[in-house]
Amino acid sequence: MTQRVLITGAAGYLGSTLVAELARRAAGSGDPGCIVATDVREVPQEGRLPGVEYAAMDIRDPGLAELLRRHAIGIVVHLAAIVTPGAKSNRELEYSVDVLGTKNVLEACVAAGAGKVVVTSSGAAYGYHADSPEWLTEDDPVRGNEAFAYSHHKRLVEEMLADYRRDHPQLKQVVFRVGTILGETTRNQITALFDRPRLIALRGSRSPFVFIWDRDVVGAIEHAIFSGKEGIFNVAGDGALSIQQIAARLGKRCLTIPPGLLRAALAVAHPLGLSRYGPEQVDFLRYRPVLDNRRLKEQFGYVPKLTSAEVFEFYRKSHGLGPAA
Repeated sequence: MTQRVLITGAAGYLGSTLVAELARRAAGSGDPGCIVATDVREVPQEGRLPGVEYAAMDIRDPGLAELLRRHAIGIVVHLAAIVTPGAKSNRELEYSVDVLGTKNVLEACVAAGAGKVVVTSSGAAYGYHADSPEWLTEDDPVRGNEAFAYSHHKRLVEEMLADYRRDHPQLKQVVFRVGTILGETTRNQITALFDRPRLIALRGSRSPFVFIWDRDVVGAIEHAIFSGKEGIFNVAGDGALSIQQIAARLGKRCLTIPPGLLRAALAVAHPLGLSRYGPEQVDFLRYRPVLDNRRLKEQFGYVPKLTSAEVFEFYRKSHGLGPAA
């Protein structure tokens, strides 16, 4: 193992898989190193793994720096974020966790002398814009969208990370702009789109999706921990699938709607409580960021095991969807 690693959001979807992989690696090498798993949720005793230190802690807790010092942490993997807001969530809470929480993590890293931070950003940081290139590279600007809390907050976090690269160069960074994650147990607002009897397609738009296998995200994080690499990398499988191709794989049809009509309908339905989505959702469907993964493969040195199409097929079959599931 040899590394002393702290993971935030360690009880979450990706975090729990990463902790299990690091614990397995440590047990296999005979070198336990140090793995500290932190999450706002307490992990029950029966769910704890040997060789892992568990700490119930909010990423906004000012005691985070002391926790890093106590365990002489060298690498922090920052996964904690509000990806799918709950019923009681609000914009203020999401900003507090996503942006101010990341600020506290970075301050703790500098105060405790950590050498590297690995941050899961998102392709959403690029935003949903009509003038985005067909394939986005890491050199394209992160513009976010204020209408979408998650997208806007990822932009703010990336701007903060850029400031830290300038002001605290001793803290090395690996920033992953991750595509749409799919795996055996994935259920979120994106997969809810695929559960509909008919998928919504916007006239004149392919609405492409780039997918990444959840195990490939964990694999990329492990590579960041155990290699000397640093930098910003799009994390996605090769290729993309249009909404029409996704519908065909699911054995479903698309309901093709003019963008203006959908925008007008949501503008009426959302204030009346008839839809959880507002008119801004049209841009989310119409201008999806499509991530170029060449830098991930050629410079970072991690090649995803599954393409976007293969990831979707794995997801489809594991969820029993489509005619041949």
